[in-house]
Amino acid sequence: MRTTFLTALSAVLLFPIGAFAQEEARSAASEEEAFNEALKAEPGGLTAPAVGKRAGETSYQAKAAQEALRGAAARVDAAFYAFLPRLSGLFSYARLSEFTPPSVFTSVSGGALVASSEPCNPAGSIPVCLNPDPSKFVLVPSSAFAFPLVFNNWNLQATIVVPITDYFLRINENYTAATNAREAARYDVATARAVSASDGEVAFYNWLRARGALIVAQLALQDQKTHLNDTKNLFTVGNASQVDVLRGETAVSDAELAVVRTQNLVELSAKQLRVAMHIEDSVPMASGETIDARALPPVQGSLATLIAEAQSSRFEVRSLDANIEAVKAQSRFLRAGIYPQVSAFGDLIYANPNQRVFPQTETWFPTWDLGARLTWSPNDIPTSLANSADAASRAAGLEAQKQVMRDGIAIEVTQAYQVVQAADFAVQSTEKQLTSAREAVRGARVLFKAGRVTSTTLTDAETELTRARLSMLNARIDARTARVRLDHALGRDTKLATP
Repeated sequence: MRTTFLTALSAVLLFPIGAFAQEEARSAASEEEAFNEALKAEPGGLTAPAVGKRAGETSYQAKAAQEALRGAAARVDAAFYAFLPRLSGLFSYARLSEFTPPSVFTSVSGGALVASSEPCNPAGSIPVCLNPDPSKFVLVPSSAFAFPLVFNNWNLQATIVVPITDYFLRINENYTAATNAREAARYDVATARAVSASDGEVAFYNWLRARGALIVAQLALQDQKTHLNDTKNLFTVGNASQVDVLRGETAVSDAELAVVRTQNLVELSAKQLRVAMHIEDSVPMASGETIDARALPPVQGSLATLIAEAQSSRFEVRSLDANIEAVKAQSRFLRAGIYPQVSAFGDLIYANPNQRVFPQTETWFPTWDLGARLTWSPNDIPTSLANSADAASRAAGLEAQKQVMRDGIAIEVTQAYQVVQAADFAVQSTEKQLTSAREAVRGARVLFKAGRVTSTTLTDAETELTRARLSMLNARIDARTARVRLDHALGRDTKLATP
């Protein structure tokens, strides 16, 4: 009989505890469902790749780099036009001062020249008048030999110059330098887009993080309200003190403040996401991704392979390579100043009066000329060598900077790779922590309702549960952002920022 009585008593005492345990189990399942429901993917919602693409396309940093690319492309065009022969035109007019021209032949008595009106008979190759007849002589006044003056001078001239040696020593090198500088500018645009795209994806996941934190804060507030309600019930039956009730009310107030702060964080992260995508506040945003516990794809390849991939794929390295080639070509361009310059030229002149017509007449007359010109100054040698050496030193400096960048990329990839590994481990670890924290709260709450533990013990368990929820949320978000950072470190975001 005694055994039967003890069994019945135990059943009566343990029945409430078992009922409470079943209620808490149902509460934990509904909590997970509520969490997943609040952060579920909606059709047509935002996804990280879509956000990154828009952020890269609308980036102001990329726009500034695009304008720099336009300038570099214009310099390429200018360098190409230097291959064309140089054409120039000239039109001039000059008014000369008037004066009385002197006579070509002068005499003391103002005499005249004597000429024969009878043709001379040539003797050999020189016309010589033999035995001239004096009766055939005539006097020609010396004033008849004065040349006319033209006071209005007009000149139309077209010139073409072909820089023969510059084609090989200067113009081609200048064009090569400009072309490589344009390529470097293209990679700079791609780099700016890739950075903005990566930051946009991270901003998207931070927005999801803030929304998840709000759910955690709301769950914590719900827990504190439940705790306060249980404390009041126990206070009514005399199993709790007024201090426990006041402590519970304070915990509810703190949880409400946490909800308000988290709501502000959600608004701030949403604004940051809108700024990254450059969309108005009136445009609605919904998530097309979920942060459930699904396993993310593991990183393929060894660390050494990933570092080699990044060092060969990153746009920053390609930009430096192009800049190095541009500066080297510029160095060769400057060094060409030590050599003589050979050029061919041609002129077409249409002038009134034309200087090649003698004597001058007030008429338009065309002439032309062709020639070649060689120019060289020894003073250009030290200047050209110094400028060339300066450019060569800048190229060597860029080479060293490239090696510094490669070392930095190796460290960046290593860190990103380790972050991914740690984040994946944290996802599994925090799932276990959350399960343990839920069980601890469940047990503490059952015992608290049965009067077996104090309110402080339950509060500590609830605090650990809130911390475990946040850790789980952060681990899931970190696992995704870590992969975004790793893809950027490896240069795999080229699809979002192809130059």
